[in-house]
Amino acid sequence: MKDSEQAMLAEMLQSAEDAAPVEAVEAVTGVIATALNALGVSLLIADLSGRALVRLTHQPAGGGPGRRHDEEDAEVLPFDGGPYEQALRQQAPAVIPGDGTWTVLAPVTDRGEAIGLLEIDLPDEPDDDVVGRIARTALALAFVVIANRRHTDLFEWGQRTTPFSLSAEIQRRLLPASFTCEANSFALSGWLEPAASVGGDTFDYTLARDVLHLSVTDAMGHGVASALTATLGVGSLRNTRRRGSSLIVQAEEANRAVAEHANVRGAYLTAVLGRIDLTTGRCELLNAGHVPPILVRDGRVAPVDLPGNFPLGMFPDEGYRSAELPLRPGDRLVVVTDGMRERNAADLDLPRALLGIAHLHPREAVRALSDAVLEIAGPALADDATLLVIDWYGDHGPRRSTAGADLARASGQPVEGRSRHQR
Repeated sequence: MKDSEQAMLAEMLQSAEDAAPVEAVEAVTGVIATALNALGVSLLIADLSGRALVRLTHQPAGGGPGRRHDEEDAEVLPFDGGPYEQALRQQAPAVIPGDGTWTVLAPVTDRGEAIGLLEIDLPDEPDDDVVGRIARTALALAFVVIANRRHTDLFEWGQRTTPFSLSAEIQRRLLPASFTCEANSFALSGWLEPAASVGGDTFDYTLARDVLHLSVTDAMGHGVASALTATLGVGSLRNTRRRGSSLIVQAEEANRAVAEHANVRGAYLTAVLGRIDLTTGRCELLNAGHVPPILVRDGRVAPVDLPGNFPLGMFPDEGYRSAELPLRPGDRLVVVTDGMRERNAADLDLPRALLGIAHLHPREAVRALSDAVLEIAGPALADDATLLVIDWYGDHGPRRSTAGADLARASGQPVEGRSRHQR
């Protein structure tokens, strides 16, 4: 990294820290524009639907072409298979020739989470060194967004192309801050396609030093009552997990918590809990009345046979059992909720669909499955459809990444060597 690039990155971070959280991205893109002699710089963030990008702009007077909130504009750019979508999905910069200008699209990514794209318009065709510099700048911008979105609703507002109900707002707070995570030994991604009346689904994960913890839950019913039951269950699971408790203790404590404190008589939630030893690939799984997890291995799809347990909250004194699944490099573990199998959604040939997307990164695989369910059972689902996909590679150790993503495992192949012209 050259001294000039280091100086630019230092100025970016300082300008972000000096600015108000809602102005941090504007401050940073201003530094980028000056350093690269750019004609224009924009951050396009990924919409919560996973099917569009959103350009946020500040318009003190008048209004922009999209949604407006006070002095903020959000222009929605639906995915159309073009270079913007491909740059995001392939996680590689793209250079687009224009009428006397050149546009560089660089993924804004952290540990595989596709936050959005950095769009830079340049007066001259950039060489590979400039494109590489922009890609590294986009990674720095990812950290700026992550740090500042804790302090403002601006980014969350921009990502919401449809209003949330109260139950959806509660449910949103139960999900992890990032839906995707890459490490050297695994990659995972979760997705939740909400029903017209939210059905209380959640997914969760967290990393310890040598262990990956995961869960998928489905609370009975719909609406606020279901979301509150899910809150009890997820809150209890996180509490016992953070105390270092085993999967069995986590299930037993959540079982009692829901049985004792749920505001609806007879409330319960089904769940799959898991923990993967990252040094060995040993995966412990516990199924509490849930749809069985699915293992994709060597071109075959099969449910994982686990001991039967009652849903959490059904019988407060019930005991629970788990089992181990030794993972092999190349395995894909998939956990879904019954919204993927109920009513019209059951018409989806899930094993065939899973084989059809085996080549996709988990980040793209969950969206492809969600799209398939919506095509069959949408546009409004009768129940939440939630899924968590974990690819196991083995070889626990330092991660190999470029500008926030492991390009060797990204979906598809970039056009003409990742940084050349899209035609």
